[in-house]
Amino acid sequence: MVRAIVAIDTKRGLADDHGIPWQGKLPTDVHYYHDKIQTATILMGYGLYKELSKPYPGGINYVAIADKKEALSTGFEAVLDARKFLDNAKGDVWNVGGAGLFASTFDQIDELYITQLDQDFHCTKFFPEYKNDFEMLSETTPQTENGITFTFQVWKRK
Repeated sequence: MVRAIVAIDTKRGLADDHGIPWQGKLPTDVHYYHDKIQTATILMGYGLYKELSKPYPGGINYVAIADKKEALSTGFEAVLDARKFLDNAKGDVWNVGGAGLFASTFDQIDELYITQLDQDFHCTKFFPEYKNDFEMLSETTPQTENGITFTFQVWKRK
């Protein structure tokens, strides 16, 4: 099963040219994210990889890259074709984005784990439109941290 995990604002924004606008303001979301992906197979885009100082612990960290000559840091494995990788993956895979990876593999995602933020952060990078292809299975009650209200939602492909 392929699952995507993402935090998005009211316009499906997930980042801007400087990164995630709410970075460091939602410790509950960070804990939720790490709890979900621990001990999992993880697929990330190159942009996200560049933001990390080390691999996520517990699982295998794959990075979708365009050039096989690109040397990755210890603990990361290169994937030249993300779609083919997901087609052939054994077991569960967490697609952790970013925007380009979500867009290019969107039709292969079975479940969405969305942290839905209740405001517009004026992002420049967006998560694909999903409500026509997925149905919500669950949503937590709203909570607020550092002035940001959010819920955790789980969606399953129709």
